[in-house]
Amino acid sequence: MADIRRVREMLEPLARHSDPDVRDRVAAVMRLLESAPEPAGLIPAHGDYRKLASYIVAEIVFDATLVFCERFVDPRSRTYDQMVQAARSGKQNIAEGSMVSGTSKKSELKLTGVARGSLEELLRDYEDYLRNHKLPLWGKTHPKAQAVRALARAENRSYGTYETYVKDGTPEVAANTIICLIHQANFLIDRQLKALDRAFLENGGFTERLYRMRTDYRQSKQRGTEA
Repeated sequence: MADIRRVREMLEPLARHSDPDVRDRVAAVMRLLESAPEPAGLIPAHGDYRKLASYIVAEIVFDATLVFCERFVDPRSRTYDQMVQAARSGKQNIAEGSMVSGTSKKSELKLTGVARGSLEELLRDYEDYLRNHKLPLWGKTHPKAQAVRALARAENRSYGTYETYVKDGTPEVAANTIICLIHQANFLIDRQLKALDRAFLENGGFTERLYRMRTDYRQSKQRGTEA
C-alpha cells in the first residue's frame, strides 16, 4: 500500500504537465493504480477457522466424543472428564490459533500444536477403551474402517454424517469410528503445521512485518524530504 501511494504522489505533478500526451499517459497509469488490488496490510486476514479442514474434523470428533461418553463412560469417572476435555481442547486450540494468527504466528503454531497433542491423548483413551473391554481395533483395511474413511468425501460433512455409527452403533463401532476421525484430524493438523512452519520461515511473523512496514514508511518520508 505504501509503494502504490508513493507512486501516486510522484505522478501527481506530471498530471498537470503542459504536454497533453504526458497528461493522458499519467491518467492511464493512475487508473491502473486505482484498479490494482491492495497488498496485505500489517495484520493479514485471519480468524476464519470454521473453514479450516482440521477444525471441521476436530469439531466432529468433539461432538462424537460427547455422545460416546454419555453412552459408554461413567460420567462420574475421571476418564469421562479427560476424554471430553481432550476433545474440546482439540477444536478450541485450532480456533484460538486461527484467531491470533494475524498478530502472532508463534502463538498460532503453539496452539495448533496443543490441539494436535490433545487429539493424540484422546486417541490413546479410545484405544485404551477398546483394549480394556477386549474389543478389536480396526486396521486401515477393515471393511467398516474403509466405509467410515470414505465418508470424508461427503459434501458439508458434520457429526450428522457419522451419527448412526456413534449414536446407534455398538461400543466397538462407535469407538473405532471416532478413532478413524481422530486420525483424519491429526493428518490435517500435521499438514497445517508444516504449512505454518514454511510460511513463518519464508515471511516471518508480525514483528518482521512491522519492521518492514516501518522501514518502508521512513524511507518514503526521507525520499519525500529530499525531493
